[in-house]
Amino acid sequence: MRRRRFCSAMRASSSFKGFGYVVSSVSVLLLGIVSWKSASEQPWLFACLVGGMIASVLGMTLCWISHRVEQRDKDRIEAKAESG
Repeated sequence: MRRRRFCSAMRASSSFKGFGYVVSSVSVLLLGIVSWKSASEQPWLFACLVGGMIASVLGMTLCWISHRVEQRDKDRIEAKAESG
C-alpha cells in the first residue's frame, strides 16, 4: 500500500513538472507575440526574438525529455530490486 502512494505521488509530481514546462512554453510564445511587431522592424532584433523563443521552448522540451528518461530509469531500478 505504501508503494502505491509513493508511485501516485511520483506521477503527480511528474505531471506538475510537465504542466510547468507547458505553462512556461506558452508564456514564451505570448511574450513573443507581444514583441513581434516592434522586433520585426529591425532584422537583428527580430532574429534574436525568434531565436530566443525557439531556444527557450527547445530547452524546456529537452528538460522534460530528460526528466522522463530519469523517471523511467528509476522505475526500472525499482522494479528490478523488487523482483530480484
